[in-house]
Amino acid sequence: MIPRYSRPAMAAIWSPESKYRIWFEIEAHAADALAEHGVIPKEAVAAVWERGGNAEFDVDRIDEIEREVKHDVIAFLTHLSEIVGPEARFVHQGMTSSDVLDTCLNVQLVRAADILLEDLEQLLAAIKRRAFEHKYTPTIGRSHGIHAEPTTFGLKLAQAYAEFDRCRTRLVTAREEVATCAISGAVGTFANIAPAIEEHVAAKLGLKAEPISTQVIPRDRHAAYFTTLAVIASSVERLATEVRHLQRTEVLEAEEYFSEGQKGSSAMPHKRNPVLSENLTGLARMVRAYALPALENVALWHERDISHSSVERMIGPDATVTLDFALARLTGMIDKLLIYPERMQKNLDLLGGLVHSQRVLLALTQAGVSRESAYRLVQRNAMPVWQEGGDFRALLKADKEVAEKLSPETIDSLFDLDHHMAHVDTIFERVFGADGAAA
Repeated sequence: MIPRYSRPAMAAIWSPESKYRIWFEIEAHAADALAEHGVIPKEAVAAVWERGGNAEFDVDRIDEIEREVKHDVIAFLTHLSEIVGPEARFVHQGMTSSDVLDTCLNVQLVRAADILLEDLEQLLAAIKRRAFEHKYTPTIGRSHGIHAEPTTFGLKLAQAYAEFDRCRTRLVTAREEVATCAISGAVGTFANIAPAIEEHVAAKLGLKAEPISTQVIPRDRHAAYFTTLAVIASSVERLATEVRHLQRTEVLEAEEYFSEGQKGSSAMPHKRNPVLSENLTGLARMVRAYALPALENVALWHERDISHSSVERMIGPDATVTLDFALARLTGMIDKLLIYPERMQKNLDLLGGLVHSQRVLLALTQAGVSRESAYRLVQRNAMPVWQEGGDFRALLKADKEVAEKLSPETIDSLFDLDHHMAHVDTIFERVFGADGAAA
């Protein structure tokens, strides 16, 4: 985790202190169930909870023990025995290290998903507010980076809302899929611990019992989780890329907020750069990069190997922390985004009315001209405007072949910007529900 791109709540999930507290809870809940089944004394479990329940586990001490024993779970259990005393011998009965490690990881991933879901809710709220604010603000739509036909800035943001709403749905599914617990012992056969123990621990931790584990929880679950994060990151980048383009000097239809005292360049005092959206592009690349090793973790050897372990120690914290930061940054960027309707209108007018060419084409076909001929008529009037500037509408009115089919009044009507907003309410209602059309 890089402190520059970490927020406290998410980072805390992955701290050693948090991890060891979860390990303790797994072991203690398992001990509770073992005691209920008469496997270990209830008095021993009471001592575990009494002495370990509020203990502050010494991370340095655990590290010291691990340097000797070369095993992290054994190091923790040894330290726990130093805190609890003789009764600690009843902890970890019939369990294997993966029971603790895998269940803990899933607890952490679930908690991380809950933060990310809240991040998405805040982002969606910001996008929705700005979308309704600019529901009817006309702007040029672009295909291949070239002016196409008019749209509205609200529709641009509504598209982003719909995309992140899908991201939220995917993350809910990924959270549910990874929320499993395995307390099944070596190679997952429950030979030395009953399935009921697993059910008890799962319920206490808000998880489901893994239907069948080997010595590890199957990593297809984790692959789905991290690829979901990667898709969300790609959606972050898509919106960030839009802002980066819109802030270009030649476009300048929207711009990141530039705060008092902010500096854009060490060399050029006039600069106002899209640093947030550029940063988001880079962060998205990193989150996507974590998906590939998660996919490669699926193919483990036989009932267990630990090739996945080193990977997950890195990608678990890094992917969730980075995406948490990115979503929060994107929310702030959209919330404060400077939007320039006057510049949007200026850009709409940049091509002398060429953005209405399709309407002219369609009107000619409806007036009896073949599509091929209509295309030729429109294009021969459009290309001079494209190359040299001028007034597309005036050229059309002066073209005798066009004038034979379309009156000047009809041509004027084809340049009505409101035509392109006729179904904005319908689209908003599809995206935002019933209140979309009313606002």
